[in-house]
Amino acid sequence: MTPAQLSRTVLHTVRRAVEDDELCVAVPERVKVRTPPRPGCGDYATNVALLLARGARGEGDALVIAEVLRRRLVRAPGIARVDIADPGFLNITLEGTSHAQLVRAVLSQGLRYGHGDALAGVSVPLGAGDEVRAALVAHVVRGLVHATGGVVVPGDGPVVRAVPVSGRDLLTRLGPDAARWALLRPAGHDLPDLDPAHLLSQREDNALFRVQYAHARTRALMRNASQFGIIPEPQSESHDAPAEPGAYRHPAATALLALLADYPRTLEAAARHRAPDRLARQLVALADGFFRFHDACPALPAGGRKPSAVHRSRLALADAAGAVLAGGLHLLGISAPEHL
Repeated sequence: MTPAQLSRTVLHTVRRAVEDDELCVAVPERVKVRTPPRPGCGDYATNVALLLARGARGEGDALVIAEVLRRRLVRAPGIARVDIADPGFLNITLEGTSHAQLVRAVLSQGLRYGHGDALAGVSVPLGAGDEVRAALVAHVVRGLVHATGGVVVPGDGPVVRAVPVSGRDLLTRLGPDAARWALLRPAGHDLPDLDPAHLLSQREDNALFRVQYAHARTRALMRNASQFGIIPEPQSESHDAPAEPGAYRHPAATALLALLADYPRTLEAAARHRAPDRLARQLVALADGFFRFHDACPALPAGGRKPSAVHRSRLALADAAGAVLAGGLHLLGISAPEHL
């Protein structure tokens, strides 16, 4: 279940509670869900009960509304558990099968994961600028709009701060990957950092290096796994299983899964708002999430141990992360190296 699907599920739950006269509130147009800021608070959280309690027609406090929604949400397919946290947040834990289905969806779609028809029927105005940064942003936005099913129509912008160098100079100083990253990573109103010492360094403080290295590390894991004869395979699991900890129940795994699930919505927002920097930031977050997962949840057996279903599932998640990193870099026109 993706964040968008969960949002629709929560919204439908609110609507049904109102139709059944269990709640007397104004049904919102949409419901937002997000990854909880702390581990142990479920896979997603929403403040919809708080918002409903503050509404003009809201009756009762947020905790009462949250309890009504909790009882209904726990019966929804794909949801394993719903907890209430003060002052009225709903913390939602998905079933293990939902995590496995997400990984399978990413692996089956590969570089095209996140592409679709989210902007079907939407026209995005876009102009072509002569300045190097404006021209590059327009080119990338056009690709994002097409990837999400929208249509580009003549218009202004995108509005970005110009850079005081030519495209040829940038390519000479930085090379194609770093030059594109330098112009696309900052928000349009920010002035890009064009310092080669920052953009070409192979260190953690270079965001482009972290993203490309994360992708290369996923490929290395797949090569090593083939030597062990391990085939990646997502594992459906139960949150109530008392045996060996499941592949996707560690906070680092659930955080990475949340980033993968949120990727299609990021593509839609980047296209709709003509802001490829949103995609670049998501790739940085995804790379950092992969490294945390990689360190906390070994995907390969150590010390002569035999590979287990957990290893196969973790490999599948790492493979999925690599596919999304490669797909996002491709949309930005940046390479996804197999080796670094």
